[in-house]
Amino acid sequence: MHRELQEMLEQIEKVKAEGRALVAGLSHEQFNWRPAPNRWSVGECLDHLNTIRKVFPAIDHTIDEAERRGLKSVGPFRYGWWSRLVVRSMEPPPWFRMRTFPMLFPASTPLAPSEVLRDFLELRDQLGQRIRRADGLDLKRAVVQSPVSRFVRLPLGAYFAFLLAHDRRHLWQARQVIATPGFPGGTGAGAGA
Repeated sequence: MHRELQEMLEQIEKVKAEGRALVAGLSHEQFNWRPAPNRWSVGECLDHLNTIRKVFPAIDHTIDEAERRGLKSVGPFRYGWWSRLVVRSMEPPPWFRMRTFPMLFPASTPLAPSEVLRDFLELRDQLGQRIRRADGLDLKRAVVQSPVSRFVRLPLGAYFAFLLAHDRRHLWQARQVIATPGFPGGTGAGAGA
């Protein structure tokens, strides 16, 4: 397997471990507690990450097209400045707040920690399957058209990196919720974790 993809699979395992650790021991109340009316709970952060299922068809289409067109390469892959900037902009801590597209909003009802975590872990496994399937493809020439905005097009390898950075961003955000003074069952700074 290409080294870049292998590193992504390792990142997925770290993200899954962090998701498990984040939810471990949280009560239903803690999981759904919002620090402010316009801020997400731990549950909403994770449920937002579960909307990754909505971008899988675009990734599948890109992989199918790359296979059909014979876009093969062993790399190495160097992505352009725009792709690198988009990926970097997702890494925590955030440089700035971004508005979420409505199709990626978390569920608005109280969320069950075990169900959200189960989906989170399963969806990371599904992302890993797509990364494995991309092995041998030209990760730069195969381009994903974002289902969120027709203006966002990224090379497949950069799109995978973007999704993993996005995971890290919102896991960081969820940790900030737990560290907020007033978090139920503690005084913040890691209470409940």
